[in-house]
Amino acid sequence: NGRNMEGKSEANLCTPPPPPLYLMAWKVCNFCMAFFFALAAYVQINDPDAGIWIVAYVIPATLSLLVGLNPPITDNFIWKSLSELHMYMCSMVAILWAWRLQHGAKNNIFHEEEGRELLGLVIIVTWILLCRHSGKYLGGCRLSIAVLITALPFITWLYYYINKELRASWPDHCRNTI
Repeated sequence: NGRNMEGKSEANLCTPPPPPLYLMAWKVCNFCMAFFFALAAYVQINDPDAGIWIVAYVIPATLSLLVGLNPPITDNFIWKSLSELHMYMCSMVAILWAWRLQHGAKNNIFHEEEGRELLGLVIIVTWILLCRHSGKYLGGCRLSIAVLITALPFITWLYYYINKELRASWPDHCRNTI
């Protein structure tokens, strides 16, 4: 009987694998976000602080690509450590930028370079949080949020480049990007 009780508790600890459609959609979301983060890193070339921002975007691009290729990688010690460290650093900078913008923004925060950087940091932190433990727990709620978050940066980017009035206040190094 001890074995049956033990076997039952072990069975309760295991979660069933996600449906194949969920897994495919999750992988597609991660590939799209890896592409977005890589593109965001690329457009930082003109930025005066390019080195910092390229690294800030290359790390989540790599983490997302790895999750897209192998979702259970989120249980790997190196993946977990790098993602948590990056998430904490981005969170600290986002808090600093939010504080600075609240106390010193002259325009709409998206007219300020720090406002756009803040949005990028929020997307990074949100995506890393969403990816954590996704190799074990991939449900409909997580997947729905992932689809929405995946669409957000592309829609925002499209809005920025269609809206000429918004781009008019950008510094020169931001106007010459993709």
